[in-house]
Amino acid sequence: MLVSILLTILIGALIGWLASLFMGGSASFLVYCIVGIVGSLIGGVITSLLKIKGGLLVQIIFGVIGSCILIALLRAFA
Repeated sequence: MLVSILLTILIGALIGWLASLFMGGSASFLVYCIVGIVGSLIGGVITSLLKIKGGLLVQIIFGVIGSCILIALLRAFA
């Protein structure tokens, strides 16, 4: 269980970092993790709505898309 939590945090950080490369900006590791994990949830909703199935690569791609959407929404409301 601990390994699963650590992998979620690390993959979330990777997704958040990739999204920040696309959207511009820099932040701390914690912010990357939060944006990546929440963005992955958004990406998961998108894939289920579009009925897309795939492996880890598809999840990372849609996680980055979801994170970019989250960053855009946060910037719009800030």
